[in-house]
Amino acid sequence: MEQKKRLLSKLNREPVDRAPFICPGGMMSMVVTGVMDQCGSSWPEAHTDPAKMAALTLGANRLAGVENTGVPFCMTVEAEAMGAEITLGAKRSEPRVTAYAMKSFGDTSGLASIDTGKGRAKTCIEAIKILKRDAPGVPVIANLSGPVSLASSLIDPLVYYRALLTDSAAVHRLGEFLEENLIRFGDAMIDAGADVICIADPSATGELIGRKSFGEFALPYINRIAEHFRRRTGTPVIVHICGDVRSLGATLSRVSAQAISIDSLVSIRTLKEMAPAQLGMGNVSTYMLEKSAPEAIMKRGKRCLEMGADILAPACGISPITPIENIRGLARTVASPELADKNRAATGTYNF
Repeated sequence: MEQKKRLLSKLNREPVDRAPFICPGGMMSMVVTGVMDQCGSSWPEAHTDPAKMAALTLGANRLAGVENTGVPFCMTVEAEAMGAEITLGAKRSEPRVTAYAMKSFGDTSGLASIDTGKGRAKTCIEAIKILKRDAPGVPVIANLSGPVSLASSLIDPLVYYRALLTDSAAVHRLGEFLEENLIRFGDAMIDAGADVICIADPSATGELIGRKSFGEFALPYINRIAEHFRRRTGTPVIVHICGDVRSLGATLSRVSAQAISIDSLVSIRTLKEMAPAQLGMGNVSTYMLEKSAPEAIMKRGKRCLEMGADILAPACGISPITPIENIRGLARTVASPELADKNRAATGTYNF
């Protein structure tokens, strides 16, 4: 089955030949130095050059076996477009915020709307167009920063987290502005050809903001953004939440997404129990991906599928120094005939 058809079919709960293996990009970067060395494109240049960006994510698809392409490779594109200062990092380090756009909630003078016609937002859009032209059978995932994570890239996180408790009105005003801008950027990437949207909100983990604040300041915005894309174009949405999602309780089941991606702190089986209406995605430890041998990684990938993972994926962003052979090992997991027979007999879920 074609990679694009497999992923979209899975997200739409249609029959597939086997589980997809993806790594969306964005926070969950799939790029490693081995890919950079072999495809002739590398960080930091690829963050600002559409052709190099497209070549690098397509390299992860063709060289490492990741069954998608995805842009950007970090979580700073929106923050930079809205006024934050960033450094593009280096070959082994991702871009990061170096100065916030806001000093306080009362100081919005440095805050701008995202202009999708310039800067790295435009780079992502142009890269998507290249990917649709050069690899039409590979799904393109457009990545957005979640509202809490974007907010904490625009203002000191401690100021933001304090305001969750002391100035909810100001937090909601900012949230509404971020929602509007994330929708604008997402729409532009979909119009360029993106097949799936992935919203990653690692700063919205219940361990940082608590269940109540997640339900008030993260969930409504994530859901409105996701529902907008589905209403407008039918684009499926994946949501990634870091940390121990058990801290979110029943709130997790209210996330409006086709699939929920989690990190390795919680088992896929637990995720499926907490949010049975959504597909479960994940969740092979990225530490294991970097440090272990391919055989051990294949074993862990098989275990994730046996526990009910609908989409196999790393638990978070892959370290750039992860050996490319280890990612290939995880890719081989989904094609294991032994696992196919076991899954089919046990659950009937997979039709490899």
